[in-house]
Amino acid sequence: MLKQFEAHFKDLGYTEQTAIQAAVYEPMVGDHNVLGLAPTGSGKTVAFTLPALANLLPGDGTQLIVLEPSQELAIQTSRVMRDWAKLLDLQVLALTGGANVKRQTERLKKRPEVIVGTPGRVLNLVSDRKLKLHLVSLLIIDEADDLLTGDTLDTVRSIAQAAPAEVQLGFFSATDTPILHELDQWFGQTVERIDVRQQDQTQGVVRHGLLEVGMGKRNQMLKRMLAMPNFRALVFFKQANTLRQTATRFYHEHMSAASLTSDLRQVQREKALQDFRLGRIRLLLTTDVAARGLDIPKLPAVINYDLPSSVNEYVHRVGRTGRMGEPGQVISLGDDHDLRDLKKMLKDTDYELVPVYFSGRTLTTERPTAPVKAPVATQAPSQEGVPVISKKDDATVPVAMQPTDQPAAKKAAKPVKDVVSNPSKKKKHKNRHTKNKGMRKKWRDHDEQNQK
Repeated sequence: MLKQFEAHFKDLGYTEQTAIQAAVYEPMVGDHNVLGLAPTGSGKTVAFTLPALANLLPGDGTQLIVLEPSQELAIQTSRVMRDWAKLLDLQVLALTGGANVKRQTERLKKRPEVIVGTPGRVLNLVSDRKLKLHLVSLLIIDEADDLLTGDTLDTVRSIAQAAPAEVQLGFFSATDTPILHELDQWFGQTVERIDVRQQDQTQGVVRHGLLEVGMGKRNQMLKRMLAMPNFRALVFFKQANTLRQTATRFYHEHMSAASLTSDLRQVQREKALQDFRLGRIRLLLTTDVAARGLDIPKLPAVINYDLPSSVNEYVHRVGRTGRMGEPGQVISLGDDHDLRDLKKMLKDTDYELVPVYFSGRTLTTERPTAPVKAPVATQAPSQEGVPVISKKDDATVPVAMQPTDQPAAKKAAKPVKDVVSNPSKKKKHKNRHTKNKGMRKKWRDHDEQNQK
């Protein structure tokens, strides 16, 4: 490690490198193609940043391209790399979709040494000849298990083909997929596989809870969770429509929540994420766009509002909490059938899924018991003021002392008169006209008497 990096490493409070950082440094500095596999939250960004920057020349144009699957992750990675790059007088530029293309093109004229971007925007600028890759010596594909799928795989390969033939390749991922075993075939170069997932010790204690809640009551459950002290959570949805409905409802109810979705403008997405990181809002509602790579320091919990459909989705979602030794809580919501399916899907993993319950203002693993209603006491005759114990439902309940100084007549209940109903007899109602007629007759008789 360079001396500048060693000093900054200590300034940031780190005492030693993580397993992935120590394992990939020498191979990458030695120009080897590598595939680095490490758990979420194990410092993969710094792992490829330090060796990648060590080989760059200041003022020599764009030499390093880093590809990320989302705008948020590209911006986050660019900030981390910029913090280290300034020690070597290197410039870092983020190129993401959704941002102003003209502004990005103007910044490219300053010839930054490092480009961090999303594949679509990078390829568009390369195709328009705004971004030239003839000096690029290293191409890093972060979250490789996600980027090397579907149409994105073709985009990444096109970028690699636009770079020099001898370009060094770096792939990094938290989960293993079949294509990561076929990198030699897809990219035409031998790739050294470095897997430290079993040796890594950076993961904190994370509890994985199953909370049985029907779809119609999940919003109410989120509101109840906000009553817990210091509670914050990243809430994952499957359907964007469900997310929007929940976000709209919470907005009108003045709940401490915001949404992070792909249809928002970049400025809105950045503000929502920044507010959540700073604790200004306590619930960040999102889709799997935020499941990968995002680093939210000391995030207490992750909530699966909608359950993930694959093991990889679950791994990346829950990887947002319990990072760098911090404790975390995962809460998966669903009905009995949903939770059974989730347990079946994760049966071959090391996750221990435990039923949890919301009681009072806390989550607990103990099933709450229904409150026992006191049996209704029936009053029985007493003699000489002795307390009476009446029995009902095999339970004895003390009854209040019976007064002994009251006359028997007062104790006796009043007799009830028998009422014989006559269905043929209808109640006679006075009507307004009959009443007026009688009044008119009264006044006529009064006038006749006065005339006499």
